[in-house]
Amino acid sequence: MNDLFLRACRREPVDRPPVWMMRQAGRYLPEYRAVREKADFLTMVGTPELAVEVTLQPVELIGVDAAIIFSDILVVPQAMGMTLSVEEGVGPRFHQPLRAPADFRGLRDPSPDGDLGYVLEALRLARRELAGRVPLIGFAGAPWTLMSYMVEGQGSKAFTHAKRLLVEDATRAHTLLARLARAAGEFLAAQVAAGAQAVQLFDSWASALGPRDFREFALPYLAEAARIAAAAGAPVIVFAPGAGWALEAIADATGADVIGVDWQTDAADARRRLADVPVALQGNLDPSWLYAAPAVIRERTHHMLDAFGGRGHVANLGHGIHPDVPPHHARAFVDAVKEWRAS
Repeated sequence: MNDLFLRACRREPVDRPPVWMMRQAGRYLPEYRAVREKADFLTMVGTPELAVEVTLQPVELIGVDAAIIFSDILVVPQAMGMTLSVEEGVGPRFHQPLRAPADFRGLRDPSPDGDLGYVLEALRLARRELAGRVPLIGFAGAPWTLMSYMVEGQGSKAFTHAKRLLVEDATRAHTLLARLARAAGEFLAAQVAAGAQAVQLFDSWASALGPRDFREFALPYLAEAARIAAAAGAPVIVFAPGAGWALEAIADATGADVIGVDWQTDAADARRRLADVPVALQGNLDPSWLYAAPAVIRERTHHMLDAFGGRGHVANLGHGIHPDVPPHHARAFVDAVKEWRAS
């Protein structure tokens, strides 16, 4: 078995860093688009056999050292009773966002085995299909990010509705965030029981909050979800893009095994700041550099790896891969990691 990824998560010695990419099962692969032509996005997510097919594609085609189950962070709000659609060119959308008090009261607490059982079945199938070739990662959205989508109804630049809730009804926000922390943490624990060998929490909209609000409305609930997930025994990765200023606080509060580093944060600085913390780091090539020629991708990747220093590092992008990156450029990134050795 290729267990480089799990060994790096535990900060054990490795010959080279393992490598995978956020959104690696996605539109940049023609093979993914071929499946997508036969089924819409949510059907793919909700059909374990299709989810497994695209989960395995980057392992077989790009050569990554870990697979991440094909799903979406918004399956948790959907399981809580919200109506979700994902439209081409528009993205995910909740058609009845949470605005009035009655909207919040109508939410139910999801059952991982029941409401989200299709994700767990996909994990079981993927684990069998991988047959030990590489480890399998599960994931969930962090509470602040999930609440933002639920209140906004879709992605946003200003997050006016979500942040207005914090101002006008902080008690209601805290109540929902606490529910989401339990839901996300329990979902991740269930994913481990179903076969995930590591899990990642994505706080995708951490950048929407200033330091004081991040510490009040995001970090405690991110930490609670991570704590519940960690009890399942698998490594926990926490990634809060746009909150690179808070790496120390995130590591301390969450107790995560791995902290994701976004592309806006200097790799060497991240390593220095967390040098005395028993945590591995993941990241952080700017995904836009995958548009460059393979030789440039190689140079940029090696520079990043030099900065992280090799041990206790999972090579990745500093955000998800863009959908129009040529597949051979993604492969160039993976190959550059595989050939690198610490000097």
